[in-house]
Formats: sequence, structure tokens, C-alpha cells
Amino acid sequence: MRILRQDFRKGTVELKVDDPEDLWYLSHLIDQGDLVRGKTTRKVKLGDSENAKTVKKVMTVTVEAEALDFSADGTELRINGKVKEAPEDVPHGSYHAISLELGTEFTLQKKTWLEYQKNKLKEATEKKATYLLCLFDREEALFALTTKSGYEMLTRIKGEVPKKSKDDSIKKDFYAEILKLLEEYASRYKPENIIIASPAFYKEEVFKRITNPQLKEKIVLATCSDVEETSLDEVIKRPELAPVLKSSRIRKEKMVVDELLMELNKNNLAVYGWKETQAAVQAGAVNKLLLTDEFIKKKRAEVDYTEVDELMKMVDSTQGEVHIISAEQESGKKLNGLGGIAAVLRYKSWK
Repeated sequence: MRILRQDFRKGTVELKVDDPEDLWYLSHLIDQGDLVRGKTTRKVKLGDSENAKTVKKVMTVTVEAEALDFSADGTELRINGKVKEAPEDVPHGSYHAISLELGTEFTLQKKTWLEYQKNKLKEATEKKATYLLCLFDREEALFALTTKSGYEMLTRIKGEVPKKSKDDSIKKDFYAEILKLLEEYASRYKPENIIIASPAFYKEEVFKRITNPQLKEKIVLATCSDVEETSLDEVIKRPELAPVLKSSRIRKEKMVVDELLMELNKNNLAVYGWKETQAAVQAGAVNKLLLTDEFIKKKRAEVDYTEVDELMKMVDSTQGEVHIISAEQESGKKLNGLGGIAAVLRYKSWK
């Protein structure tokens, strides 16, 4: 996403959608009551007689956001709301939708930009660091790519080593297939780093066979317990990857959810569920507020988002952190298991 112009004093930011994943960020940034201004098409009736024609007209309108509709394929975000500014032939107080997609330029205006929203906007406009992950053992390998909203699974391949084989090494042809795919994906996606993870010594064996110096300098070795999609989260959190993944949103999400779970299990410095979290926020006891995007979507669908919005504003006003977690990832699934909302507290005795 690109910021074309901004004026936080007036609450306006002019943006351009450069990546389909920008829409994921915008679905979190645009709240009910925000003003969204952009180009759109609308059917307009020409003339009042029986022979009046209805034509599609391109125009610039401003709508007050009421509902957001994120397409299933993630390529379009529709903002539905009451028209606030439009050409004269658009009925006053009518409703319209502005569609945001790749290449769209539009203006977003808020009464107040909260600190977490500014941070989210900054994160969306920063250069996307892509990481290629290869998890493998002696029998199979999994390849995935990090995205702003999670992972993109690329492929899974099988080796030919019998389970009961006395030879605990990977066959050379399996090594070669892994190396071939590493070269291919590195050339195609140009990742910031390539993370090779495996149980035991397999990763070191593959690393020794890499002869391409440009490929080799991008590689970071890590450990995983098995070759499953859930192990991608395990690898992302490995301490040896902290230096290369310091700006990764996925890693940050994993760490903050892990902190929440640790506080729930050990120190009792956390709460979860709507009522408990709401009470903690109102008491000024929340250090970090965690919500899944699925929880927010559900509240919007129930026309019950105002309370959630107020909760985030209260945390922001007390210098707390607000973290919106992707429900598609393992950390988001864990948080959804706690009701989709939880908080890490500043102190225990808050009730």
C-alpha cells in the first residue's frame, strides 16, 4: 500500500492499493463512521419520460462506512454506506458501495487516528519481506511462503525412503528435488531469506550440497519437530530466527499470543472472553489487547462493533497495545478458542 498524501490533523490519508494483501489491512483499518472517498460507477436515470434511459456513470463519491464486505478470494473490499458527497444526480441520503481492489486510489478520513491504527498503516506501507520456508525430514518436504496475512502453501513432495529402512539418510534424488525447488522458488519469489528446517541433521546435509553462493547466503537453518503445516508456526518462533524475522508480523503475532498463554497458565496476568476482557479494559488494567479479525468480523455482522471500537480506543488512550491477530493462523485459532478476545494485564488485582 502506498500513502499518496496524509494529514492526521485533519484525519485524512490518501492511499493506493498496490498489493491484494493491502485489502486485509484495510479491512481492519476502516471502521464504521469513517468517510471513504473514491471513484465508482452508479446507475443514473436520464430524463423523466417513459423513454428515460438508465446508464452507468463514473463518479467520485464519499460514503460514511457502515458495512465492509471482503470477497472470498481476497481481491476486493466493498465499503457500503450512506452517500455524504456526490454529484447532484445522486439522491441525497442514498446508499452506495465503493470497491477497493488492486490499483484503487481513495481517501480515508477518520475523526481520530489511534496509535495502533497508525502503526497498522505504517506496517501495511512498508516493503513486504517475504520468507521462503522449507520443512523436511527423510520422507517428505513442505514448501511455504510468508505473506502479510499468513502463509501461502506452495507444494509438498514425498521422498522414497522406506520407513523400515536401516539407512537413516535421505536418498540423493530427494536431496536433488528439494534443492531444485529451492532454486526455483528463490528465483520466482525473491525471498528476503530462506528458512530450512528439519528434525535431526537433515538440514545440515542439504545445506552442504548447495553450490549457488547467492542462494546459500540467504539460507538460515532451524529445527522443527515434524513436517506439518502447524509446524510453520513452531519454526517462525524459533530463537535462532529472531534476527532475520524481527520485522515479521507473523512472528510478532505468535510471540504475543504465546505471552498471553504463558500469563494465563503461570502468572494469572491475563484474562479472556468478552466480559472479562471488557471489565479489565474499563479498569485500566490492560497492557496488551488481543482480538482476532474473525471476532471483529462477527461483531460487525451483529451490528455490535461500537463496543469493540470503544474498547480499543480505551486501551489506546492508556498507552496499551492493540493486536489484531489473523484467525487463519495457528495463533489466531488458539485465540479464537478463548473467545476471540483476550488481554495481558499490567497487574493482578484489578477487580
